[in-house]
Amino acid sequence: MNNIDVYTLPFCGYCYRATQLFKKKGFEYSEIDVSSDSDRKSEMIARANGNHTVPQIFIFGHYVGGCDELYALDRDGKLDGILKGFDSPD
Repeated sequence: MNNIDVYTLPFCGYCYRATQLFKKKGFEYSEIDVSSDSDRKSEMIARANGNHTVPQIFIFGHYVGGCDELYALDRDGKLDGILKGFDSPD
């Protein structure tokens, strides 16, 4: 079961960095390309409390934010626990 959703655009450096971090840590994720699907983009904006930039990241249904927030969780030593389902990013 995949518990990570990453809304992305092609050729987005921040999207690439975010997905690379998940790969490095060995976690699978669903990459949702919003470049040509307005319904998926609307879904992303609604889930991300109105944020429309990419990436927008959700782990276990909890909104994480973008690439900067993801890397901040990792720097603070919180990301591994969240990825294992122990802690909420809230």
